[in-house]
Amino acid sequence: MHLRRAFGFGNTSDFDPFLLLDDFRNDVPDDYLAGFPWHPHRGIETITYVLAGTVDHADSIGNQGSIAAGDVQWMTAGRGIIHQEMPKGDQSGRMHGFQLWANLPSSLKMTAPRYQEVKAPEIPLITDDDGTGVRIVCGSFWGKRGPVDGIAADPMYLDVSVPPGKRKVLPVETTRHAFAYVFAGDGKFGNASGPLAVPTEGVGWLDTAPPPDADNRSLVLFDQGDELTVQAGEEGIRFLLVSGKPLEEPVAWYGPIVMNTQDQLRKAFDELEQGTFLRTPPEPAP
Repeated sequence: MHLRRAFGFGNTSDFDPFLLLDDFRNDVPDDYLAGFPWHPHRGIETITYVLAGTVDHADSIGNQGSIAAGDVQWMTAGRGIIHQEMPKGDQSGRMHGFQLWANLPSSLKMTAPRYQEVKAPEIPLITDDDGTGVRIVCGSFWGKRGPVDGIAADPMYLDVSVPPGKRKVLPVETTRHAFAYVFAGDGKFGNASGPLAVPTEGVGWLDTAPPPDADNRSLVLFDQGDELTVQAGEEGIRFLLVSGKPLEEPVAWYGPIVMNTQDQLRKAFDELEQGTFLRTPPEPAP
């Protein structure tokens, strides 16, 4: 499946507890219909947010369903799950959405797998007096709480829209790592590092000059502080705003499995080879 990776598979300490963000917006069915066939996960949580089209899901603990525009799927892999995610376009052939990986702390790496599916009407939308709209997928914001709960990283996951020309100040807890990912319009962010243009295949990081504004597919990593500001451009701006408490733990990562040590990682792949991956008992409490 063709996608764009905003960050991941490198040094992700600045994004801790998040590991990876994929943007799988695509209008060409041949680029996405192959999807993500059956594959394993351990030690992480995956968050899939769909904007257009649908994603069919099935997994080894018996869940099966489909999420459509505005819906969210939150999967806690824990000690082990095997699942598949198969996208389908809408009537215009569009398949738009994002997948975010959140790390699990060492104490929960081998917890029981869990699955949450949230439909669009369950996600609160708050509209401020100036027209700014915020959909709250997870966490508390402006006195409302999102429907996804029980997540180890205690994240805040927001879909924010600021109208053209408006300047908005948004709160962020100082103990959190926070980033914004722009997917419509453009604007300027304050109290933040420079926006990074997300490189596509064949473009090296050193060849990617930061744009003057944060526009479509720009990733902005915020410095520590208790708020951020955004000045929307002429067409407004829409972005994901995500924050979480850093785990500050070692990361041993290969493909879809993320543990704390290389020994744990080798054990996971040995179990996959031996057919015992899904039968591994939980680790005893310390």
